[in-house]
Amino acid sequence: MPDDSEIRIPQDDQRIDVTDLQEVDYWTKWFGVSEARLRTAVASAGTLKDDLRIYLGLP
Repeated sequence: MPDDSEIRIPQDDQRIDVTDLQEVDYWTKWFGVSEARLRTAVASAGTLKDDLRIYLGLP
């Protein structure tokens, strides 16, 4: 059984599911942003990883 402290890689690594708290944790670490910033970005740019990366100004 996996340790609860382990970060689970999302099944769909191209879309962010902000209803899944484990995914939110994963993506906040991936993008290096706060949960609030991630949720704001998703609300503005959608759930696609590449769109969020551009919205957040990341390379």
